[in-house]
Amino acid sequence: MESQETNHTAGSVPADPQPPEPQIEQPADTVIEKLVYGGQGLARTASKVVMMPFVIPGETVTWHAIKEHPGHIDARLNQIIAPSESRVAPPCPVFGRCGGCNYQHIEYAAQVEHKKRILAESLQRIGKLTPPAEIATLSAEPYGYRNRIQVHFDGRKMGFREAGSRKLVPIENCPLASPMLQQALTAINKRIRDHRFPDFLEEVELFSNEEQVVFNVLRARRGVSKDFFPWMAEVVPGADQSRLTYQVGENRFRVSYQSFFQVNRFLLQPLVDAVLGDAKPGWALDLYAGVGLFSLPLAKRGARVTAVEVVRGAAADLEHNKFAGIEVVQKAVEFYLEKFEGKPDLILADPPRVGLGKKTVEHLVALRAPEICLVSCDPTTLARDAAGLVAGGYEITALTMADLFPQTFHLEAVMRLRLR
Repeated sequence: MESQETNHTAGSVPADPQPPEPQIEQPADTVIEKLVYGGQGLARTASKVVMMPFVIPGETVTWHAIKEHPGHIDARLNQIIAPSESRVAPPCPVFGRCGGCNYQHIEYAAQVEHKKRILAESLQRIGKLTPPAEIATLSAEPYGYRNRIQVHFDGRKMGFREAGSRKLVPIENCPLASPMLQQALTAINKRIRDHRFPDFLEEVELFSNEEQVVFNVLRARRGVSKDFFPWMAEVVPGADQSRLTYQVGENRFRVSYQSFFQVNRFLLQPLVDAVLGDAKPGWALDLYAGVGLFSLPLAKRGARVTAVEVVRGAAADLEHNKFAGIEVVQKAVEFYLEKFEGKPDLILADPPRVGLGKKTVEHLVALRAPEICLVSCDPTTLARDAAGLVAGGYEITALTMADLFPQTFHLEAVMRLRLR
């Protein structure tokens, strides 16, 4: 327990006894008001906002302070006095220690509703926007959905990192991983004890199409022998490959090492359907196109597609995956738009977590395309980008919360905007 004594400057002795410094206000019980983006629950005392993980709105809890900031207190849950009806037992034995999951203690349907509220509030608070009255949802199986994971190593131990820490949490398996990835984790845990398994590995990415598992070394203290990968392929099919082919609907995509691809194997085609809607544009501009997840089905609808992707490997995969009607441009989106001429019927943008940014928003507003579809994995940057587009003459016509990351605070959003 931390000392409650008053701290003084080293070497100084107060002339008279001083009263103890006021302690952070910690009521005996506190009601959780809501969840906020980032996985924390928010509560209020008479004078402070309190943030703590692993709680549910409506619960009455006790807590203790970890750190006090000017605007809020970081806290840790002590006891649940009155639990929520949506509280469930987490299936993972390391939930609460592993930094990967935030919501395993919440019944899944409730997770989806909380994420919808977080999305709507982000648009209102950050973007000063009014979200649509109805926010559609995409969801599927809450476990076994991930086709890609990163695991860490510490000598002969494999696991994930603690939240906000470099400390390893050893694991035998992960309930979020797909069946093929779970088999791969089991095989690695067996082989890690073999002297042929390099004890200098630090981080590995596993990516699967449920037939093969690509084994990408992200970090190691020294080079890994080429013989290691065929040896691992004996128990992890595909471990000696650098790319795989992924089927989504009627389209096949080559996906190489470091090429971005959505991680929820159940929602790939539903996400494509949500993004494309009933659009049949004459000319579509697909920005941050990746390996062509949206470009290929757009072209199959008869559209002429200009697909822009800056990452060399992903652009090479896109070149391999494309067919007639798709033009691939390997260039940063902002620089490409600076000299862009023409007026596409549809602009589709799926930027990284940092969002479009002010300059790209300005370029899009200047193009005056009749319709824009934004795909975002961060509601805060979506709110900022959408505010710029709305100020430039667009209106939000539809919004979908796609729960591509169950059990975590992350969410995907699909926003459609129309030029007023």
